[in-house]
Amino acid sequence: MLETFTHATFAERVGESFRIHPEGAPPLELRLMEATELGGGGGGRRAPFSILFRGPMRPVLPQRIYRLEHEAMGSFELFLVPIGPDGEGMRYEAVFA
Repeated sequence: MLETFTHATFAERVGESFRIHPEGAPPLELRLMEATELGGGGGGRRAPFSILFRGPMRPVLPQRIYRLEHEAMGSFELFLVPIGPDGEGMRYEAVFA
């Protein structure tokens, strides 16, 4: 499923909620804040892009693969990296190369 995701997949979902399932903790809500094209790609390859989520300030989740759920997209796994707070919550990034 991840191989079918493109920038457009997430660009139309900016502002929407995703549920993340950390191991040994209750699910948390993350909001998709940005979907950014990174340039490159071509030759039949997907163009690289990144997505940025915001979640609660606590707990801060370590970088790793998490299962996410979205009402329309279903369930999938992403490698998320915490990139720091922005005053409204903790931000997490996933990069698709």
